[in-house]
Amino acid sequence: MSSSAPSAPSVPSPQPGSPGRRPDPTGAAPGYGSDQLDVGAVAEVAGRIAGAVGRVIVGKPEAIRLALVAMLADGHLLVEDVPGVGKTSLAKALARSVDGAVSRIQFTPDLLPGDITGTSIYNRQTSEFEFRPGPVFANVVIADEINRASPKTQSALLECMAEQQVTADGGTYPLGDPFMVVATQNPVEMDGTYPLPEAQRDRFTIRISVGYPDPAAELAMLDEHGTDEPLERMRPVTDLRTLRSMTAATRALHTAAEVRRYCVEIVGATRRLPEVRLGASPRATLHLLRAARAWAATSGRGYVIPDDVQAVAVPVLAHRLILGPEGVAARRSTADLVRGALGRVAVPSPPRS
Repeated sequence: MSSSAPSAPSVPSPQPGSPGRRPDPTGAAPGYGSDQLDVGAVAEVAGRIAGAVGRVIVGKPEAIRLALVAMLADGHLLVEDVPGVGKTSLAKALARSVDGAVSRIQFTPDLLPGDITGTSIYNRQTSEFEFRPGPVFANVVIADEINRASPKTQSALLECMAEQQVTADGGTYPLGDPFMVVATQNPVEMDGTYPLPEAQRDRFTIRISVGYPDPAAELAMLDEHGTDEPLERMRPVTDLRTLRSMTAATRALHTAAEVRRYCVEIVGATRRLPEVRLGASPRATLHLLRAARAWAATSGRGYVIPDDVQAVAVPVLAHRLILGPEGVAARRSTADLVRGALGRVAVPSPPRS
């Protein structure tokens, strides 16, 4: 297990039965920033973040935008791809661009839940047990090769991702604000791995695949990374207070009743697919709406349209579907099934003036 600077914040005294307030690793006042941003400012700052990350991850604007969408949606990101395509670098660059505390956990078969959340240590001077926070107390937590740890260890993240807190020894310890888990896994080398349980996968707002760069982008990467490491000289383009204001503005984006109903119908369509044993959950409907709002905000639009929902439907829903025997026999991908569900749902018409 390793971590990178800045270090994780200290943990306040536990408050049993109460979630408390999340500490800000930068020292800023808790809660959302007082300066309310309009959607134009959100799009402008998001563009700066994407540009900074794009100098580290060359030629992958779509993956970078979806990672930013997950952050603006107050969600978590699952990056599933082969080694060497920049999965960990993407997470680190995203955290450094917003000046957030970042920690990295290398998931291995011998990793224990306490290695993630922290553990209580006996203090001889006070004759009491004190909670020592684990690497999960950061703004961006990189769970590297998450499927190499046992299900027991993976479950240590369930409460963290759903409630942004850690419960240990009867005390509740709030996590950072904002808080985001970026998990990576290798879909090819599966020996000695444990598939993510359905409950764990359902907590990830978006799943992306970085993929190999095209020859032009790979050549540009050699020019950019050939002499030094862009990640090491990367500087923040915004701060956590501004990021909190951005997420607040994204959450307040206008969404018409027809668009909300469209989200519900798309998710419902995945549950009726004959190739699927388990369709998307109600949590997926909520994540779909939040991601569509974030996609609209990064487009500089103050309202959500069906195109925004369609743009994020596959990254939000595909990893949640469990194939049945028919789907496995037909070798159907869950991404294709989500696209098929989109084709079966009528797109809402714009309201008449």
